[in-house]
Amino acid sequence: MKITKVETFQVTFDESKPNNRSAFVRIETEDGQFGMGEASPMQGGLASLIIIAHDMAPFLIGKDALDHAVLLDTLYHKCVKLGPEGATTAALAALDIALWDLKGKLFGQPVHKLLGGAWRESLTCYASVGGNAWRSVDQVVEVVERRVAKEKPAAVKIRWDGDRTKLDVDIPGDIAKAKAVRKALGDDFVLGFDANNGYSVGGAIRVGRALEDLGFAWFEEPVQHYHVSAMGEVAQRLDITVSAGEQTYTLQGLKDLINAGVRMVQPDIVKMGGITGIMQCAAIAYAHGVDLVPHQTQPSLGHLANLHVLSTIMHLNKPVELADGWERAGSIFTNPSEPRDGLFHLPTGPGLGAQFDAEQLKRRSIPISA
Repeated sequence: MKITKVETFQVTFDESKPNNRSAFVRIETEDGQFGMGEASPMQGGLASLIIIAHDMAPFLIGKDALDHAVLLDTLYHKCVKLGPEGATTAALAALDIALWDLKGKLFGQPVHKLLGGAWRESLTCYASVGGNAWRSVDQVVEVVERRVAKEKPAAVKIRWDGDRTKLDVDIPGDIAKAKAVRKALGDDFVLGFDANNGYSVGGAIRVGRALEDLGFAWFEEPVQHYHVSAMGEVAQRLDITVSAGEQTYTLQGLKDLINAGVRMVQPDIVKMGGITGIMQCAAIAYAHGVDLVPHQTQPSLGHLANLHVLSTIMHLNKPVELADGWERAGSIFTNPSEPRDGLFHLPTGPGLGAQFDAEQLKRRSIPISA
């Protein structure tokens, strides 16, 4: 099944915020079938889309779409000197997701069937509540309670999204916010705390001890992601589960995190390898006895791809991330926009099972060429 066209484009979900764009790729074959994938939207995903258009698409034209793994491994090594982390791996992730979507349509099967089958048809979600570095204690509680009432999540993660050039900015204030959320939601509610790389090792230990006393379930990215040994030191000195991996882009990087002592890894499907990459991460996590809980903040194709993969993981014990602004995809994509009663339901249509308004997608798309 020969590839005849590879299109790259950005999409504006919210027309009141035209510069907030997501990054997509569309791969078409000689019989008119197509698959769609999504890249990381950092800076609109522009770098990844240009890499696809300039360095990857010409290679793919005329190739058999079912030579999926060979094609992407070849492209990885062809473009390895571009990084390979970040924009290049996000480009490969988008292509991988699109090829799985296409493969599912060619065989008339949902992606999870092609991956070996699903252990579950519905998945609980957790509310990932960002921007708390800039809120007061009362404001944090207010937004958390609003999200819980609306989404009925199985857990809540409070994120800081602070200034990454500064560490240990307001440790007492951060702990106060964690205490207030625990008090508001009760002793039994599952809570996570995402520092977004905001602490030194000493600061992370101090905050981590407080989170342990408060009964938080996990402590995400306490120190800068590039200090892998420091992340491992914090993980080994605390009892709370320390998680990391949102900014890890290769299997080798994931292995290094685990070897350092991290016991919950969080690679992102639109940043690192797409569906194939996360399945490989699942195998590594299973072999090492650590939890795989992918980071995932994109509410359309990235989310659908993530659901397919997570449904296949036997020992999945954490909910699926439900980030801020999830409703933005509803302007184009009709499934699944938001959870129902705290649950996402696995798509059953061929490929990713994406349902969308083709006219709206076309109207809101901005083509990206080499």
